[in-house]
Amino acid sequence: MSSYEFLTVWDIDASILEVWDAIHDTGAWPTWWKGVVEVTELKAGDAEGVGALHRTVWKSALPYKLEFDSEVVRIEKPDLIEIRAIGELQGTGIWTLSEISGSRTRVEYDWRVDTTKKWMNAIAPVARPFFKWNHDVIMRWGQEGIKRLLEK
Repeated sequence: MSSYEFLTVWDIDASILEVWDAIHDTGAWPTWWKGVVEVTELKAGDAEGVGALHRTVWKSALPYKLEFDSEVVRIEKPDLIEIRAIGELQGTGIWTLSEISGSRTRVEYDWRVDTTKKWMNAIAPVARPFFKWNHDVIMRWGQEGIKRLLEK
């Protein structure tokens, strides 16, 4: 396996609750996040969403798709969502939201994963910069999408 650590920061001109709702509603991501091809709920979580399990298919500028499951393991509304990735990517993702002002929110996404696809691990020594670029493209699309969705 090859390990990757990414930290993404978005500043959104919307309240923390609006941003929280958009990120928490994983099933709606394909409507606003280019690159999210499909989200399938495999298991509903509790009233807060803990225990929810979603299968997500992602596609970026590089000619491959990634599919993995995300299980919500911790929620502290409206500040934090922690997921565990299982499948073609394995690891953890932590969304941290903080209010910059009443109408502005900072989002940090800390994504620490290992790849499990043999071909990805085989070419990782030379492809690592391309995989990082690919991740950055997907996250930029997410930022652009959530801004279109929420910013007035």
